[in-house]
Amino acid sequence: MSLPVGTHVLKDPEAVAREAAERIIVACGETRSERIALCLSGGSTPKVLYGLLAGPDYAARVPWERIHWFFGDDRAVPWDDPRSNVRMVREAFGRGSRIPPTHLHFIPSDAGPEAGARAYERTLLDFYGADSLDPARPLFDLVLLGLGEDGHTASLFPGKPAVDETRRLVVAVPEAGLEPFVPRISLTLPALASSRHVLFLVTGAGKRTPLARLAAGEALPAGRVTSTGAVAWLLDEAAAG
Repeated sequence: MSLPVGTHVLKDPEAVAREAAERIIVACGETRSERIALCLSGGSTPKVLYGLLAGPDYAARVPWERIHWFFGDDRAVPWDDPRSNVRMVREAFGRGSRIPPTHLHFIPSDAGPEAGARAYERTLLDFYGADSLDPARPLFDLVLLGLGEDGHTASLFPGKPAVDETRRLVVAVPEAGLEPFVPRISLTLPALASSRHVLFLVTGAGKRTPLARLAAGEALPAGRVTSTGAVAWLLDEAAAG
């Protein structure tokens, strides 16, 4: 199988999470702005990553006061629901999180898919300071993404209208392509493309099939993600096969 350009294979999910943590530290160091914008992903490996960042090996190296944390997608459920990315991120960073309360920009998923999508798009543009994105000035310094077994990323599923959205930054996804089958809210490909770096975290043998489909040239949503800078893929050995 020919792996995507920019792929790095590591031993296991823990090693993937540690490499991602190192890359986040580097990306923060490269950012000259007083504010750093990082876009978070859901999933088990990112949860390990967030715990590492808040733990003894990395916490002192993270510029907490400068980072603003955003979300690539979430399920349209209350924030205390076990399926919520907000709940996962809160638990992963821990109760003693060093993140300033105003620096965690949650998707208002409890408002419903359409209202939540409109509100979050406004949040992004207010932070950016303009009503449209300038290709020369990316919104995000780094975007974290995963790869679904069907080739989706964020909540952009194959064959669903959200994948082909070209104008909006955030959209409602009424029908998810995989379980849990609840409505979602997702950043679009144009929003994800407004980034200095994109980093895919891909672990587990279940990801071999979508990786093979990407290698074969299939236009899956994950393969359509672009960036003003590098798009890197961190795989564990199980995913790489």
